[in-house]
Amino acid sequence: MPEQVRHDELGKVRALNRLRSLVPLILGALSALGFSPWNALPLTLIAFAVWLHLVHEAPRLRRALGIGWLFGVGHFCVANAWIQQPFEYQDAMPHWLGYVAVLVLSLYLALYPMLAAGLAWRFASPAAKGDPAPAGDAAFVLVAGAGWMVSEYLRGTLFTGYPWDPLSLVLVPHDLAQSAWLIGTYALSGLVVIAAGALMLLVQRQWKFAAIGLAAFTAMTLASTDRCRIATCVPQSESARLVRVVQPNLPEEERPTDDYAENNFQALAKLSRRSNPAAPPRLIFWPEGAVRFPVEDGYPPYVYAYLGSAKLARIRMAALLGDQDAILTGTQTMRFDKSEEMVSATNSIVLAGPDARVHGRYDKAHLVPFGEYLPMRPLLTALGLQRLVPGDVDFIPGPGPRTMNVPGFGKVGMLICYEVIFSGATVDPADRPDFLFNPSNDAWFGDLGPPAHLGQAQLRAIEEGLPVVRSTPTGISAIIAADGRIIASIPMHRTGAIEAPIPPRLAPTPFSRIGNWIVALIAAALTLIAIAIRRRRR
Repeated sequence: MPEQVRHDELGKVRALNRLRSLVPLILGALSALGFSPWNALPLTLIAFAVWLHLVHEAPRLRRALGIGWLFGVGHFCVANAWIQQPFEYQDAMPHWLGYVAVLVLSLYLALYPMLAAGLAWRFASPAAKGDPAPAGDAAFVLVAGAGWMVSEYLRGTLFTGYPWDPLSLVLVPHDLAQSAWLIGTYALSGLVVIAAGALMLLVQRQWKFAAIGLAAFTAMTLASTDRCRIATCVPQSESARLVRVVQPNLPEEERPTDDYAENNFQALAKLSRRSNPAAPPRLIFWPEGAVRFPVEDGYPPYVYAYLGSAKLARIRMAALLGDQDAILTGTQTMRFDKSEEMVSATNSIVLAGPDARVHGRYDKAHLVPFGEYLPMRPLLTALGLQRLVPGDVDFIPGPGPRTMNVPGFGKVGMLICYEVIFSGATVDPADRPDFLFNPSNDAWFGDLGPPAHLGQAQLRAIEEGLPVVRSTPTGISAIIAADGRIIASIPMHRTGAIEAPIPPRLAPTPFSRIGNWIVALIAAALTLIAIAIRRRRR
């Protein structure tokens, strides 16, 4: 063969290989379109089905790992596109760095789908043992589902954890996530992978296994869809106490202005004033960081001289309340050293009453790296990097999930911003609340982040059997029932308030009792079933 012809043929092979490497990347990007706001669930299942086929047919472990990693890069670049938005609010760093951040984070997060693909190939692919590949491989599908749920759990826990957009989130807009009260978010994600695998088997005309898989998935996703619908539809007494959620809709761009704090307070106050003196008592919810004035005593005098009187701030809030009303609001508290120099801060919720006093405080425990603190600060500061949230000091974490007793309204669990995305770590097990409060500042998340954040709050409601109240500055604010249904909401970029009786909680769910240990149990069960199928085939 002439040298030129051989060179041309090698070039064609290399070009074909490069083109083939794009397929998992594209599949990953398409698979993320099942998340809100796109809600294309069928596309997610089809993309995962094709991806599973590629992993199953991979001739070597290295190839399977590459397919898994490329799929993950595409998946997370789309799912985390909203991360670019916060860089628009931090002039200390170039805004284009947001796109780099999305890519770099995706390169890391893709390691977890890579792990799932590697586990499935190594332990269930016939190619791993040199056997001929069967036309349809139910054992491989089951191990792939187990591998995905384990890898997703690890993603949510390692290195402070980043469980944003679990795969089971694609089920929430379609009211198919109810079985999370039994098995939790991560195990349910594994079942989504198994459903995609059943589609793969269906295309391969493996009718029996495909039918069993799809039937099991359908049964699980529809399990107990009405488990508390009756309870939440029971008419409430006219004297029932109310929750009122306020959304002032002041954009994040106004934060740097000198009058932002006052404008924000006036907007909140306008939506919170009692218009009917005879109305039932109200527990009013304001968003994360809503109050920009100090509300607690004990700071150095220069703080009050610069930021305003804490007593005056409490009096202004109390003026909005009836005798039995209260406000739960996001705020920030400051920590000082002996020389009265500010050294740290906490992202907090305080309970303010009509007596112009603070009756309780919760400090956020799960802080956002690069958002609320800068890891390796001396090194990264030297490189010119800053926190995305402007400020000279870092936030410090609180002690973890806590329940605050609010007289007349029951016990409230506190979850600030993205604390609500951590499955199994949202409730104080020693003091189960009546409902959860999740103030957030979703203005940072653009238009893509808030719908996904709301969906994850719905998952927590289903898992724990507890209502969730969300208040954000620009949306989406909502009152969520204990079965994950949205009772009332305020859309993004709207000013308004919603008011409703406090939704009832349910008895502790199986997941709330077992927690994410159930991931290990279900993954082990799926693996044992896969072994039994493989041995029977032999």
